[in-house]
Amino acid sequence: MKIGLLSDTHGYLDPKVFKYFEGVDEIWHAGDIGTIEVLTELQAFKPTIAVWGNIDGGKLRQECKEGEIFERGGVRVLITHIAGKPPKYNPKILSYIKQYKPKLLICGHSHILKVMPDKKNNLLFMNPGAAGKHGFHKVKTLLRFDLENNEIKNLEVVEMGPRSSKPKT
Repeated sequence: MKIGLLSDTHGYLDPKVFKYFEGVDEIWHAGDIGTIEVLTELQAFKPTIAVWGNIDGGKLRQECKEGEIFERGGVRVLITHIAGKPPKYNPKILSYIKQYKPKLLICGHSHILKVMPDKKNNLLFMNPGAAGKHGFHKVKTLLRFDLENNEIKNLEVVEMGPRSSKPKT
């Protein structure tokens, strides 16, 4: 199964997302979606799993959960917006890790792309960075990877270009 992962769109869905996610089976959004329209566009394009983030209000919190735990390709996944990072997870996430034992922990929030093994908790931590125009990140990023036979394979980092489309003066 091919997965397209993004986060922190903050109401802006770069048209390049559709090109980069053309071959994926599912899209996962790790929160701070920004508008219901962004979620609707993703859902119309591919099956989408999304969680709400700290900037997401009313409609998005009705449509999405704060966190999701599920399995794909034999890999148990925990996705939420705010998790912390290895080894310093927030207490709620740490309790979920202990209870559900995910092999893959996904979050957003920091706008910092980070993929690293957490050997203590026997999982892979992924934060796809930020795909939107708002924030301090310089480059819009997303991730693509495969889940197959209990393994995470073929991880790709995609840089979609500068965060701001404003011309330099």
